[in-house]
Amino acid sequence: MSSAFELRAPGPRGTPPLLARLVDDAALFPPGNATMPDAVRGHLDARVGDWAGAVGLFLCPASRLAELITELIKVKPVKPIALSLVIDTGLGGVPKAVSIVESRSELLSLRMVEMPAPSDVDEVWLERVSEFVPEDVIRVVEPRRGGPEWLDGVRRVIEHGSWPKLRCGGLSKENFPSVDEVADFLSVVSGGGVAFKATAGLHHAVRYTDTGTGFTHHGFLNLLVATARALSGGDVRAALSSSDAEALAAEADGLTDQAAHAVRGVFASYGSCSLDEPIADLEELGLL
Repeated sequence: MSSAFELRAPGPRGTPPLLARLVDDAALFPPGNATMPDAVRGHLDARVGDWAGAVGLFLCPASRLAELITELIKVKPVKPIALSLVIDTGLGGVPKAVSIVESRSELLSLRMVEMPAPSDVDEVWLERVSEFVPEDVIRVVEPRRGGPEWLDGVRRVIEHGSWPKLRCGGLSKENFPSVDEVADFLSVVSGGGVAFKATAGLHHAVRYTDTGTGFTHHGFLNLLVATARALSGGDVRAALSSSDAEALAAEADGLTDQAAHAVRGVFASYGSCSLDEPIADLEELGLL
């Protein structure tokens, strides 16, 4: 299987290695909830925009695959959309969904399949995931967070050659992991030999508290810097806790290309319901 970074080579205008293909397009998911036509048009526009090199895969639930194909037939993309298929129809629905995508290779290129794990991250279940997803497609599995058994589940996912997924937020306070939980997750994954993907809650580059909900959101730049520190023996918790945008940006900007490749070999990408917000944050911080 290719490394995380090989799948996300730098794009137009020399996007910095730390940011290449970082942001997967989750426009269809909450809180964005874009319509399919708007999501497809937005993604195609982003792929030819100034910072196309920072844009990763297009995320689509398996239950909306037919809708996506119908829309792509209308717009006729110049080249197939690089797709991450998010399984919301149960493990048994994976073979059919994969088959549908592969039958429309002129429209879609399947790069990743993502799915939630059962509460016990059962070994037999993980074997079936390996059987159902083609070898050249990345498998991303999200163990249910909570208690020490969560990290045991993360380890089992890694042992089976899948990428664990870290959910960083959602619609309730319980969906937001603590700094300690994220640090513990990074400790396990950074020594595990595979990459991870993050999802939900990472609306901005730097940690902040939403005045409307009162929820404190992790920042994707915090997570990048924390991953770099996890690999170099630095203070991971301090990086995750920081709201000092200038200091975080300076540390990220100071990483060598080799260090940036190593970071992205661990923190492969994250899903964002907006492509504009992260790009705007990175431009404001001088990183793009």
